[in-house]
Amino acid sequence: MLEYNCRFGDPETQVVLPLLETDLYEVFVACCDGNLDSVDVRFKENTCAATVVCAASGYPEKYPKGMKITGIDSANAMDGVKVYHAGTKVDENSVTRCSGGRVLAVTGMGDTFTDALGASYGAVKDIDFVGSNKESLMHFR
Repeated sequence: MLEYNCRFGDPETQVVLPLLETDLYEVFVACCDGNLDSVDVRFKENTCAATVVCAASGYPEKYPKGMKITGIDSANAMDGVKVYHAGTKVDENSVTRCSGGRVLAVTGMGDTFTDALGASYGAVKDIDFVGSNKESLMHFR
């Protein structure tokens, strides 16, 4: 157990779930039915994951909203990378925009932690939050 309040929208969950080999639905049903002991819950062996959070400049204090987000599709298409949305919205022109402070979580996987972190940061390089003056309004960690 990582922590008792590990929610699906949290980076703590987003870094663990890609390592789960067992069907998550099967785990949930077994929990509801009271027979989790009958499920072989397995995680990928010899695989590491790391998550980098992309946030709006100024977060957690005052931060801008409404910036266009670029590069999500190319980052998400990289091998071993999953981009999770947190503070995003799609506008009337089908443009994905920032709507919160913690905007995206980019999870990378690899044989080692260094490889996983490299995959995450490699994907983050493709992403940006573009302000009205074409300035970058994204920071990440």
